[in-house]
Amino acid sequence: MKILAIEASSLVASVAILTDDVITAEYTINHKITHSQTLLPMIDEICSRTDTKPEEFDAVAVSGGPGSFTGLRIGSATAKGLGQALKIPLIHVPTLEAMAYNMYGTEMLVCPIMDARRSQVYTGIYRFDEDRLCAVMDTCAMGIDELLQALGKYNHKTVFIGDGIPVYRDIIEKKAEFPYIYAPAGMNRQRASSVAVLGMEYFKQGRTVSAAEHLPEYLRMSQAERERRERMSGNE
Repeated sequence: MKILAIEASSLVASVAILTDDVITAEYTINHKITHSQTLLPMIDEICSRTDTKPEEFDAVAVSGGPGSFTGLRIGSATAKGLGQALKIPLIHVPTLEAMAYNMYGTEMLVCPIMDARRSQVYTGIYRFDEDRLCAVMDTCAMGIDELLQALGKYNHKTVFIGDGIPVYRDIIEKKAEFPYIYAPAGMNRQRASSVAVLGMEYFKQGRTVSAAEHLPEYLRMSQAERERRERMSGNE
């Protein structure tokens, strides 16, 4: 069983190959390079290095959002193109679930925060019930103050993860009234290996879609769409 995993929901570009229960390759770049320039060469590289032929893949797991509109579109288009060409299913793995999975086995609450701009974060609250990831609060876009209030109700030690940390660190440190830590560097960004492992679980549960059916989960309109609607409203 081989799964190709793609993560492009943020500045991070990451691809991985999961062979049964072993990550046989992972390639991650966290740098300002357009994903359209990196993803296919990265996939070619890990396939070449592991002597993997594309037709050996049983499914493509893709980080399905929320996140960067451009990144999600590029990741989705890449996954859909591969799925259609190889005639294999896609596995939609919610971005925040895959991020939370980086902290597998922790007894803390896991709170991924992605900077959503406009003073908001894409977030959720997760915990592990033995080996199963459970959502305490589902994926949403909300203000950081509102999130801290929600976490305060649990008063449980929490680990923050994601690119929202440097943006909102000062607010967290001033207003959090519960114990917390920040995930270390090796765990605090999106990783295709987590997308792959969760994707394998979802594949076994039958949670697959065809390439044509897959759609990213944006949660809210892009800036261009908001501006277009505002212009239309002003013209009425």
